[in-house]
Formats: sequence, C-alpha cells, structure tokens
Amino acid sequence: MQQDINPASERSKRDYRAATVMRAEHDEGSFTRLLEQQTAKIPSDVFLFASLCAMAFSLGAELAQRTRASRFVGMWVGPLLIMGVYNKMVKTFGAR
Repeated sequence: MQQDINPASERSKRDYRAATVMRAEHDEGSFTRLLEQQTAKIPSDVFLFASLCAMAFSLGAELAQRTRASRFVGMWVGPLLIMGVYNKMVKTFGAR
C-alpha cells in the first residue's frame, strides 16, 4: 500500500535559517547593551530562588495575618520570574 505524498513537503525539508533583521530603528542604545551584559552575569537560578522566597514569605505573612505585606511581596513573584526568563533569553540569544 503506497501512501500519497505531498510534494510540497519535500521542499519544506530544506535547511532554512532565519535572517537577522537589523534595522536602524531597532538599534538599541549603549545603556541597554550595558545592562544586558551585566545581567547576563547573574545565574538564572537566582531569579527562580528569589521568586520562591517571595512565595514563601507571602505564604508566611498570610498565615500570620499580615495581609498587606503578604500581597505586596506576593506581587513580586511574576516580575522576578519574567526577569529570569529575560535573563535566560539574553544568555541564549545574546544581545543583538
């Protein structure tokens, strides 16, 4: 039994590489480049550990009936994790 083969699929097996688009309007300033170089030195585990500490403190403060402190520190978890993802992307793809 022979299956029908899509001829377009053979063309899709070629090795395509995405071209880096560098436009003048996408150029980043020296401050951004410096910031990315310095933050790339921080291990990504630091951001994960900091977010876990914020979660633990938030839970402890909530159990201790300190709701304002709990919610204030609990809001840090998302931004810390996003900074960790950004840090990992800068390390992986480099500053462009």
